[in-house]
Amino acid sequence: MTTSQCFDNPPTLCSTCGAGIVQEIGGLKTYLTGPQDSKLAILLISDVFGYEAPNLRKLADKVAAAGFLVVVPDFFNGDPVDLSNPRMDRESWRKAHGTDKGCDDAKAVIAALRSKGVSAIGAAGFCWGGVVVVKLARSDDIQAAVILHPGRITEDEINEVKTPVAILGAEIDSASPPEQLKHFGEILSAKSEVDSFVKIFPGVSHGWTVRYSGDDESAIKSAEEAHCDMLNWFMKYIK
Repeated sequence: MTTSQCFDNPPTLCSTCGAGIVQEIGGLKTYLTGPQDSKLAILLISDVFGYEAPNLRKLADKVAAAGFLVVVPDFFNGDPVDLSNPRMDRESWRKAHGTDKGCDDAKAVIAALRSKGVSAIGAAGFCWGGVVVVKLARSDDIQAAVILHPGRITEDEINEVKTPVAILGAEIDSASPPEQLKHFGEILSAKSEVDSFVKIFPGVSHGWTVRYSGDDESAIKSAEEAHCDMLNWFMKYIK
């Protein structure tokens, strides 16, 4: 599920942005960046605006600079949310692009990476992608998860998490309110077998880590802090 905040500050998509390349992995067009022979991979799962969002690709390049192969698949098969289209029906879009299907597609990408010799995989998801990553974190498919201002996730899903997980939330968020994320942190803390980390960022809204404005210094600083937390989590577990 999504809320109106999931559609705030839409990016201007750019198919040529970023230092990487686009090729097919696991049946999906995918933005790839970083060392192609790395045994350590990070899967970034976008929000509803898809894999051509410039800030998302910029973040992928930043993570790749740490030595990871970073993959950003087009989970929407060329059909991201397009608010400029007067015929855009959000409810129909949600039904066509469910997070369960997103999880299945992500597993196909992960299997393709494994077949290429990748030995450890982390996954980070933003908004819609955060819900997909929660589902992946209930399996052994990934070795670490980072969930950034996720769409609506349930207590049952959190109870089933078995992967080390970091949750980075916004103070102003109707999809995943801070109180709920803190409660999820309490549930995870009681699971001694699962390392977890929950952090709420003050003064920011849902989507801020990838939909910040390039001329808002405060927003950029907060987004970069979240990016650093994400990368540190992966450096700890993906090795």
